[in-house]
Amino acid sequence: MVTKTVDLRSDTVTKPTETMRAAMASAEVDDDVLGNDPTAFRLESEMAKITGKEAALFVPSGTMGNLISVLVHCDIRGSEVILGHNSHIHIYENGGISTLGGVHPRTVRNNKDGTMDLDSIEAAIRDPRGELVYPTTRLICLENSHANCGGKCLTAEYTDRVGEIAKEHGLKLHIDGARVFNASVALGVPVDRLVQAADSVSVCLSKGIGAPVGSVIVGSKSFITKARRLRKTLGGGMRQVGILCAAALVALHENVAKLETDHKRAKILAASSDWRP
Repeated sequence: MVTKTVDLRSDTVTKPTETMRAAMASAEVDDDVLGNDPTAFRLESEMAKITGKEAALFVPSGTMGNLISVLVHCDIRGSEVILGHNSHIHIYENGGISTLGGVHPRTVRNNKDGTMDLDSIEAAIRDPRGELVYPTTRLICLENSHANCGGKCLTAEYTDRVGEIAKEHGLKLHIDGARVFNASVALGVPVDRLVQAADSVSVCLSKGIGAPVGSVIVGSKSFITKARRLRKTLGGGMRQVGILCAAALVALHENVAKLETDHKRAKILAASSDWRP
């Protein structure tokens, strides 16, 4: 009798499919640092279209994607970002926004559903009259879906409200959308609608949809131009990156449609009396 082990440590431990391996082996490539890799261009163009943004950039990881996004928006040392106390950026990314960017995190308590109270967000925005002693608020960050809150999904309506607060105060809004495809499927709302209010989004390709490596950040053309320069500064320029982007394209085309089944199976496991986290 052959037993099959199902690895449930994380959605990051998937293996590339044979279709992915074949796509990687035959990928058309060039130097992406010089802006000439055609497969990277295809992936970035497709991700920009999916998210409803002007442009996109492939990066090695979600952590780098979030770091680059925060640093582009907070390009003056001593800037401050408002984010959830239990968010991935704050807890699991080595304090990179502070250590590498001189950006101060101002946390607001996450509710059990991953949201932050709107009044609390607004109250956390620094009074410009105190610029002599306070950091300058420049950015609000959300996470959708919210990993540390049990994978809860933020609605488009909630995100719109946060976006309105950001605009009223001259701030930017970034979404850590590591699993935004999961959120889209769970809510039955297209990705572009979920992130419509955001100035930038980081989308992980190596989590829910199972690509072996990489994330994509999206935003305006001017945002991505600055992001590309920062990616190089951080060591994320990887030359013939089309080999990785080819697998990501397969993941987009074949695996997003499988997320609904993934969700059903996860619910069965969660409801099982034999299941122990």
